[in-house]
Amino acid sequence: MVLNSYEIKNKEAHMTKEKLAIEVIKRLKTAYPRTDCTLEYDDAWKLLVSVRLAAQCTDARVNVVVVDLFKKYPSIEALADADVSDIEEIVRPCGLGKSKARDISACMRMLRDDFGGLVPDNMTDLLKLPGVGRKSANLIMGDVYGKPAIVTDTHCIRLCNRIGLVDGIKDPKKVEMELWKIIPPEESNDFCHRLVDHGRAVCTARTTPHCDMCVLNDICGSVVHS
Repeated sequence: MVLNSYEIKNKEAHMTKEKLAIEVIKRLKTAYPRTDCTLEYDDAWKLLVSVRLAAQCTDARVNVVVVDLFKKYPSIEALADADVSDIEEIVRPCGLGKSKARDISACMRMLRDDFGGLVPDNMTDLLKLPGVGRKSANLIMGDVYGKPAIVTDTHCIRLCNRIGLVDGIKDPKKVEMELWKIIPPEESNDFCHRLVDHGRAVCTARTTPHCDMCVLNDICGSVVHS
């Protein structure tokens, strides 16, 4: 049974969203002391490519596919000069090959022509790049440049609603804006990675969540306590 109102439950527990967020961060740190992006990369532009390929595809598959892509096109310039059809042929196993290849090609050309071959370190410029939305831009700013960043992927949105950090919000940008109010900036990037870890290991989407083994069981807004 899922409670209809997180606020009612936590009013009784005298726990504000801010206090809940701090407690969640603390417990997830203990449960997942080492966390990181599961997309493998050794350069900012490669992460940009991988995160575009990861849309509706697993990170594990992306990590396999990009090996051949980066072997054939080892630089921004090489990928920018590549035929879109050749890129599509390689990235097809990630799904949506045509649109992903088109975005990757256009993105690499813009990096080459407008940004001097450097991946921008700010939201405004990152959002100018084809195929880059707020989720991808936040990932780049957090993982590459070490800036505060909240990546509202499907794990983040699902878990934050279940736990009660946000209330019935599914729009990624709105979730991000709500989380900025309660997540300390210095914790934001790792917090999102730990949500992914927890979402895969315990608070799963396709099966019944393993609430009995969840470190957040007693403070989670979706769990009924007698």
